Amino acid sequence: MDRINRSKNALVTGASRGIGKGIALALAADGYNLAITYSTCKEMAEDVAHIIESYGRKCIVYQAQMELEESPRTIVDASVNELGMLDVLVNNAGARYDAEIYNVESEKIDYFLNLDFKSYIMMMKEVSRHMIDNNIRGNVVNITSTRGHRAYPRNSIYCAVKSAIGIATEAAALDLAPYGIRANCIAPGAIRIRDNQSSIEFYENLAPKIPLSRIGTPEDVGNAVSWLVSDKASYVTGVTLRVDGGLILPGMPERANKVPNSGWKTKST
Repeated sequence: MDRINRSKNALVTGASRGIGKGIALALAADGYNLAITYSTCKEMAEDVAHIIESYGRKCIVYQAQMELEESPRTIVDASVNELGMLDVLVNNAGARYDAEIYNVESEKIDYFLNLDFKSYIMMMKEVSRHMIDNNIRGNVVNITSTRGHRAYPRNSIYCAVKSAIGIATEAAALDLAPYGIRANCIAPGAIRIRDNQSSIEFYENLAPKIPLSRIGTPEDVGNAVSWLVSDKASYVTGVTLRVDGGLILPGMPERANKVPNSGWKTKST
C-alpha cells in the first residue's frame, strides 16, 4: 500500500470513556482509523466505536487487562492485523492509587506499576518495533498527569509513576528520533470525566480556583493529542505538554475546599 496516500491508523488504550474517549474521537475527526481498548466497560467502548464509524472511519474494539504481561504484544499484533499499520500509539489506560505512605499495600503497588508504568513501556516497545520495521515516521503519546510534576498527599506512588513515565518518554524520544518517530507526553490536570452529582459539585467548586477559571474536558486533551501527532508539531519530541488551565503553576492543591495562600488572585470586579 502507498504509505503517502493510505489511511492513518491509531491505537488508543483505555478509550471507552473520559480522556481516552476524547482522544479517540479527536483522532477519528482527523481521519484516523482506530483500535481502542477497554477493561470493563464494553457497551461504552462499543458506543465510542459507533461514533467513530459515523465519521466514516474504521474502529476495532478490544477488551484488555493492560496490567497483564501478555497484553501489550497481543493488542499491538491484533491492531496491526486488523488495520495494517499503526501511525500513532496513545497510552492512556490506567488507574490512580491513593494512600498515605504508611498505608500503601505491596500487592496494590505491583498492580499499579504493571498497569500505569510497565504496560506503557511495553506498548512503546511493541509499537516502535512495528514502526521501525515498516519505516513509519510515527508518534507515541503517553498520558501522564500534572501530579507527576508536583507532590500531592496520599499520592506518593501515583506521583512517582507519572513522573517516571515522563523521563522514560524523554529517553525513548532519543532512541526513536533516528527513525523519525516522535515520543511525547500530555499531562492533564483537573478534567471533567464524571457527571454524578458529587463530581459536578466538586468541579463547580474547583473551577474558580483554576487560573483559566474552568475545568478541563476530554476534548481539551483530545485536541492536544491531535496537534502533537500532527505535522504542525513535527519538530517536537521528548516533551510533556501540560493541559491543566494553569492549575499547578501557583502550587495550588487540586481540591475544591478553600485554599489559603494559593499563589494567585482573581481579577478585580
